[in-house]
Amino acid sequence: MQPIAGCLRRCERHRFTLFEIFGEGPARCGHTLSLPDFHAPFVNSRQEFRGRFPDIDMSEPTSRAASSALYRAVWRWHFFAGLLILPFVIILAVTGGIYLFKDEINDAAYSQYRFVPVSDSPMLAPSEITAAALTAHPGTLKSYGPPAAEDRSALVKIVGEDGLKDTLYVDPYTGAVLGSQWDGGAAGSPAMYVVRKLHSLEYVGWLGNRIIEGAAGWMVLLVASGIYLWLPRGRKVGTVSIKAKRGRPWWRDLHAVTGLYTGVFIVFLAMTGLPWSSVWGGNFYDYAYQLGLGMPDGYWSNKPVSSVPVEDAVDRAPWIMEKQPMPLSGAAEGVPQGLDTVVATVERLGIVPGYAVSMPNGPEGVFSASVYPDDITGERVIHLDQYTGEVLYDAGLNDLGALGWAAEWGISIHMGQAFGLANQIILLLACAAMVMLCVSAAVMWWKRRPAGSIGAPQVPADWRIPRTLLVMGIAAGIFFPLVGLSMLVLAAIEVVIYLTNKRRLQAA
Repeated sequence: MQPIAGCLRRCERHRFTLFEIFGEGPARCGHTLSLPDFHAPFVNSRQEFRGRFPDIDMSEPTSRAASSALYRAVWRWHFFAGLLILPFVIILAVTGGIYLFKDEINDAAYSQYRFVPVSDSPMLAPSEITAAALTAHPGTLKSYGPPAAEDRSALVKIVGEDGLKDTLYVDPYTGAVLGSQWDGGAAGSPAMYVVRKLHSLEYVGWLGNRIIEGAAGWMVLLVASGIYLWLPRGRKVGTVSIKAKRGRPWWRDLHAVTGLYTGVFIVFLAMTGLPWSSVWGGNFYDYAYQLGLGMPDGYWSNKPVSSVPVEDAVDRAPWIMEKQPMPLSGAAEGVPQGLDTVVATVERLGIVPGYAVSMPNGPEGVFSASVYPDDITGERVIHLDQYTGEVLYDAGLNDLGALGWAAEWGISIHMGQAFGLANQIILLLACAAMVMLCVSAAVMWWKRRPAGSIGAPQVPADWRIPRTLLVMGIAAGIFFPLVGLSMLVLAAIEVVIYLTNKRRLQAA
């Protein structure tokens, strides 16, 4: 058998104290002790160990024991959190990667609707284009989108007699209706609408939104804990390249290296996606507004407002404005402005191409022109009194507070719009990295787990050190409320497991 001294030196190299080894059984490094009564019941305390083995030195530095316990506590939570959110991260990555190219996909899939031959003849007036659409598809006009370029069709949205909203594509030169689809909103098509809803799990209702929010918060913590686990322990540098050739070590290196080089992009995607969430996003919105750093107050402080939020009236508005109430027209009677006049007004105000004009919602409603272009500096929302044409509200990116401005930039980059193709490719690679991290984590777990067991990292024997992790968890839980809630559930399970194991050992 291997001498006890040699075994102690090897296990010390892996930062496992002798007490921890005896508290848990064989060391996780695979080394065992050659003591005659190693297979006797476990030693339950240092005092008992000293009594049974007075000749063995137990003077290993406390800091090393502390580091080992904290390391394994972090590893254990990293393992469980990653395993729980793994399917949701894959959903976010795959749907997000697709949605980055929604405009390109829509243009390719529906080119017969979205593009028209350029003509030397002038384009028809907005009123003529909408009249042609209503003739082909009777209903109520909801919005009109002028052609974004000379070779683009006009978009007319109509609520039909069946109560469903459809988008009609009209040739602006001839008035011919090129085709129609049920309205996909900001997604631009039914297919991308499905991708968008899957991305946020809105098909599952409020619960799906909460799950995705929790997964996004955990993604941030997983990157942070992964970096901690990557940090060199007894080496000059951590793994920066895939050194293993095959087997579980290869998957481990792939997981570590992928997380190391893409972690910052994953954190960015998680944080810039959270403004859409219910709890974190709602709190961020409220605090930004209360501090005067989101949507500046007073734009319509002297104007009557409705109970309808901006997000329900237009397809796309700046995120920080979505929950603001729509203004009302000054009078509920009179002759509404014509669509041609409204379009001429907002274009005179300098709104950029790609905008849409939403029709007034009832006698007190307003005309709303909004645009959310790839160049985020051109985003704008304009509300006009439907009777007088008076500008009730007109604001763009630079009119927002600091947090609102930052959130808009973050969201634009998140969606792959701000910096063109480079923006899309970088975030697509980040999405691919997220999938790779999930796959490598699953493979590592499957290869390391014992038969009939989940194979989770062991609970540290020294529970004083993981209290540091608990304090860190509380701080993270305050910042990410749903992560904090899930932490409480995991902590409760951990306590139950610990007490159960302790009673089993005492009984033995």
